[in-house]
Amino acid sequence: MSFLSTALDRVKPSATIAVTDKARELKAAGRNVIGLGSGEPDFDTPANIKLAAIHAIEAGKTKYTAVDGIPELKQAIIDKFQRENGLTYKPNQIIVGTGGKQVLYNALIATINPGDEVIIPAPYWVSYPEMVALAGGESVPVVCPAESGFKLQPAALEAAITPKTKWIILNSPSNPTGAAYSREELKALTDVLVKHPHVWVMTDDMYEHLVYDDFDFTTPAQIEPRLFDRTLTVNGVSKSYCMTGWRIGYAGGPAQLIKAMATIQSQSTSNPSSIAQWAAVEALNGPQDFIAAHNKVFKERRDLVVSMLNQASGIDCPRPEGAFYVYPSCAGTIGKTAPSGKVIETDQDFVTELLEAEGVAVVQGSAFGLGPAFRISYATKTSDLEEACKRIQRFCGNLR
Repeated sequence: MSFLSTALDRVKPSATIAVTDKARELKAAGRNVIGLGSGEPDFDTPANIKLAAIHAIEAGKTKYTAVDGIPELKQAIIDKFQRENGLTYKPNQIIVGTGGKQVLYNALIATINPGDEVIIPAPYWVSYPEMVALAGGESVPVVCPAESGFKLQPAALEAAITPKTKWIILNSPSNPTGAAYSREELKALTDVLVKHPHVWVMTDDMYEHLVYDDFDFTTPAQIEPRLFDRTLTVNGVSKSYCMTGWRIGYAGGPAQLIKAMATIQSQSTSNPSSIAQWAAVEALNGPQDFIAAHNKVFKERRDLVVSMLNQASGIDCPRPEGAFYVYPSCAGTIGKTAPSGKVIETDQDFVTELLEAEGVAVVQGSAFGLGPAFRISYATKTSDLEEACKRIQRFCGNLR
């Protein structure tokens, strides 16, 4: 009889973390490896935010806080939702967690019963199905191919809804594809959801500010006020504010749900770091001009990567609207033989051979629910991206 919980049988380790760890190991062994697996801005946390944390430490703001966040941060979040999304919340409708991942996980644990279904458009962030599984629910992936811009279509949503559907998770701009829903595209989905009052909406807006080409970001509760009372709008400071390691995520939603999530949090991690919370207050309330400066660089990198990958034999790379990922198809390489003599039969084979032959670490598309493809994060320095794309071109050119 195993000592370990059977819950572990339902969950796989994170593929993105696995790739990043493997790249680290190879680097430590002296290999020249360019890691494009991690979704983490290469920009440093802005100085005013770091200073706010230092001031918090010096002022002795280092004790336990309220489980669900300090009042000052809750107010900053309320102001942000009002200012940027036209959403009005009270303090008892806001929760702060240790990263967006904890907020999503708490919501699923607090609401899912065995047999409950969660609709997840694919390609999806690797953690969504695993969190649903840990909560005892069933994921219902709906494949959204490149032809539909990797976006869920209203008819496909309608077809996926059953009496057991508890949630739909919408992530825009998307990890892993960078696809972002326009106002019109979201309205078409919310029109479907209005007809199904038992379905709740979980939106992961973590990449909200990372959009290009004058794209106008919107979120479902903003588009359709009738969904407000059954929508959890999740966000955080990790990506836009270059605060991945600070671990602060937050959400706005119905008071009853927020209270249940806080109960889970009170018996698991308790409050997020007090120091990181004070830094997040400054992030949300302070100057926002660096975001546009960063986006200018991200857009240049996106355009570089899309252009160079589309020059690689057997690769087709769509141009995404946001985030800092591209999701190229490697279907044109399947069946070919790598320099090692290995025949590439899957996208897992493609990324393994690419890492071995050229020292470029990317994540296979099958981990995100749609292959044969791979994800590249272009949140890394431009010279590394250029070199990595040259290596990918060379690798594809050497396939026979």
